[in-house]
Formats: sequence, C-alpha cells, structure tokens
Amino acid sequence: MSNVILFNLTTFLFGVASALYLGALYAKNENIAVAGTWVCVLAAVVSTAALGMRWYESYQMGIGRIPVTNLYESLVFFAWSVNLFYLVVERKYRNRTFGAFVMPIAFFTMVFAVYNDSSIQPLVPALQSYWLHAHVITCFVGYAAFAVSAGVALMYLLKARQEEAKISKGVVGLLPPTKTLDDLVYRAIIWGFPFLTVGIITGAAWANYAWGTYWSWDPKETWSLIVWLVYALFLHARVTRGWHGRRAAIISIVGFLATIMCYLGVNLVLSGLHSYGGS
Repeated sequence: MSNVILFNLTTFLFGVASALYLGALYAKNENIAVAGTWVCVLAAVVSTAALGMRWYESYQMGIGRIPVTNLYESLVFFAWSVNLFYLVVERKYRNRTFGAFVMPIAFFTMVFAVYNDSSIQPLVPALQSYWLHAHVITCFVGYAAFAVSAGVALMYLLKARQEEAKISKGVVGLLPPTKTLDDLVYRAIIWGFPFLTVGIITGAAWANYAWGTYWSWDPKETWSLIVWLVYALFLHARVTRGWHGRRAAIISIVGFLATIMCYLGVNLVLSGLHSYGGS
C-alpha cells in the first residue's frame, strides 16, 4: 500500500533528523541543526500525506474510517504529533538542541510501528462511533505534548547537574539555560493537560454509548486516571507550592513513563475492554 511506503520514508527521515540534531550537538555546528529542521519539515509533509493516503485507501477498500484505530495507526499518529509539536517548540524558542532529545522519541516510535501489522482492517463494533475521532485525537495530542515535556525535562536534569558542578564546557554546556528548560517543561504540560482531560471525558461518553457505562475501571481507564493525576499533581504543586526545577522535571518524566504504560503497556500486557488497541 502507498501509505505504508510513505510511513517507511517518514521513519527514515525521523532517523536522519535525530542523527543530524545529535551530530550538530556534538560537532557544535548550527548548519547541521538547520538541516535537521528541514528534514523534520519534510517528514511532516510526508507523514501528513501518508495519513491522508491511508484514509483514502480505506475508502477505496469500502471501509472508510479515520486512520487511528489500531496499534500501527496510533503509533504513526503519535510520532506525527510529536514531530509537529516539536517544530512549534523549536520555532517559538528558536533553539534546535531540543531536537536531539525529542526527535529520537518520534523515530523509535516509528521503528516500533514498522514491526506491527500495517494492514487496514474494518472497525470492531466498539469503535464504530463518532466519539472515536475526538477521543483518540485529543489523547494523542496530549501524549505528544507530554513526550516533548519529558525530553526537555531530561535536558534540564543534565544542565542542572552541570551547573551545580560549575562546569560550562562540553555538549551539555550548549543546552539552553535551566530557567528556559524549566519553563518549557511546564508549558508543554499546560498545553497537553487540557487535551488529555477532554480525551478522558470523550472516552467516558463513548464508553457509555458502546458499553452502557461511563466508567468500568478497565486497565486503560485506570491508567488514564493515573496519568491525569500525575500531571494534575505537577500543576497543583507548581501553582500552590512553587515547585520548579528538579522536582518538576522528575514528575514530568514519571508522568511520561505512566503515559507509555497507559498507551502501550496496557494494550500489550494487560487485557480488558481496550484489548483491541494492541492489535
């Protein structure tokens, strides 16, 4: 199928972009980083075309559905979201070092997608609802924001450790100031949290439509609540306790690990009403 060829090309481009950003960091060469940006832009175009092509091909097959309904499609959509969110961050903060920590997330997500079934299958009855669009898209936009936040949080921890040692040389010395990194960790979560909240609400409405109950403590629902509580804790501690810096960065990374468990761990390890998400 044409869409799979385009997605494979996207995987290659994400790998090239990751290598360029990492190479630029170690070589201290801005021109290499600029090339990484243009590869990311090209990857955004190719992956968007791939999503559109997959949607079109599903109609040609008489299925006609949005391409976010199985594990392969959710992985490529997540990587697509991470890339676009990263490009917005790079433009706003005018700093390309973020790419060395964020783009590998998109690349390895696509590599994982390659090893999953890429065929277009009809929707199972539980997925035949318009709630699908709002629920899945909002959740994955939130996940993308959390991925960027976690990548920047890792940068913060490295930079803070170097500053404590009063060392300014080396690769870590090229990273933005800790204040900038701390601010981006916070702003990415501020952006992603409302999307996750809407995703959970629309998921509950969809569950009531499909299964006759808003909440059934299914493993996916439980882990979604855990993820929401971790980021709610982050925002509460930030606003009421003034938590910044290392503690905020650690919570951001813990939140993203919980997000991975909610997204992949539940689908691949646990069984429940959302088990179709692991195929």
